[in-house]
Amino acid sequence: MLRCVMYSMVSLLILLFSADVKAQFGTDSIKTSKGDLKITFLGHASLLFEFDGKMIYADPASSLDWEKMPKADLVLITHDHGDHLKPDIIKTLSTEKTEFITDERSAAQVKGAKVMKNGDETTVLGLKIEAVPAYNIVHMRSADTPYHPKGHGNGYIFTYGDKRVYVAGDTENIPEMKTLKNIDVAFLPMNLPYTMTPEMVADAAKTFKPKILYIYHYRGSDTDKLQELMKEVKGVELRIRKMY
Repeated sequence: MLRCVMYSMVSLLILLFSADVKAQFGTDSIKTSKGDLKITFLGHASLLFEFDGKMIYADPASSLDWEKMPKADLVLITHDHGDHLKPDIIKTLSTEKTEFITDERSAAQVKGAKVMKNGDETTVLGLKIEAVPAYNIVHMRSADTPYHPKGHGNGYIFTYGDKRVYVAGDTENIPEMKTLKNIDVAFLPMNLPYTMTPEMVADAAKTFKPKILYIYHYRGSDTDKLQELMKEVKGVELRIRKMY
């Protein structure tokens, strides 16, 4: 009886959380062969994927009351910049059972993290996860020093049932991105000088053709320009959700 009461209380808290976050940002639901994948937009580059009873966070680092969030089963970090990695937030979300995946440079700040390098594949909590490159070619911090050097950070491809979901991290429309296949949902960053222009996002979408394209990390960007460019990209549904 006590266990049932405690379970009901936890469920109620999760429902209250969902309503609160939906009011601030929003949640989309994607049908998969193993049930719905719920995607909650947590601001800037932070995302929550709820699948098969698991809570999976990507780059939880935005300005949010993280104490109210469900505890994490899995946390993934794309790279070590402060708008993607905040150890205090990770600590708040963690339990003894939480698993962590990071790039090599972020691992020093995330105790117990499993390091993935570009090209690695693994399975965690029954989910296949692939680490893919994320870097700048055009935008430079200084001469010959890109904001995101090649090999430092990861993008991740998750397989949820029969759906492949790509979270790009901080990157431009690099050659490796254009070779991706069978991506159902993609999250691409769009802001200067750190990631992509609207033209770069449209170019990427035109080449690897995700079925659904979300932009994120888009503070200060011209979303109207992107919508205009995407009219010429057939077979890709652009979705712009509130992240700020």
